[in-house]
Amino acid sequence: MDKIPEKFLNKDGTLNADALMKSYLELEKKIGTMISVPGNDADDDTRARFNRAIGVPENPTDYPVNELFDDEDIRKKFFEIGLTSTQVEKIYSIAEEYLSPVLSELFAMQSEASATSELRNFFGTDEKMNEALRAINTFGEKFLPADAFNALCATPQGIQGIYKMMQSIEPNVETQKSVSENLSDEQLRRMMRDPKYWRDADPEYVRKIENGFKKLYS
Repeated sequence: MDKIPEKFLNKDGTLNADALMKSYLELEKKIGTMISVPGNDADDDTRARFNRAIGVPENPTDYPVNELFDDEDIRKKFFEIGLTSTQVEKIYSIAEEYLSPVLSELFAMQSEASATSELRNFFGTDEKMNEALRAINTFGEKFLPADAFNALCATPQGIQGIYKMMQSIEPNVETQKSVSENLSDEQLRRMMRDPKYWRDADPEYVRKIENGFKKLYS
């Protein structure tokens, strides 16, 4: 027979029934408040009590909010698998650490593609856009402070603004294709029959013809 712990014995060595009963009642009370891990056959109430005990919120909307990754459907998934608010905060933290750089790069790529599309629509074609960008770069390096030029080139609107500025204040600035090119009257009039001049009104092509006539007759 196992030895009875001293806390349940009187000073004369006899059993202390009151101490034993008190300890039993405390143990019974403690067991009554304990929550067991529900098994596969547990009912919904048992699972709900267990979830509340470990920190799962009562509703998906009670989870902490994250501006970057927060989504109603995601919160519902968290709730379905029984994640606690603390676990969800950890998931957000890990997502920010590992996914934020990837998302930033993706947003930058999308922004660049959108900017290119806007410039292509402004200039008409890829060829016209590339020729205009070369002319803008030459103009900016020659006439604008580097900081201002770089700041303007950061957006499609800024690039368009430089292009308009280039044409309005420096009409004789030429693209790389027209540098040092001296055209005759006959050549210029032949160029005017090109659809790029009379139909498309290609700004670079029109400016090239205008500059050619200025060189001949000014």
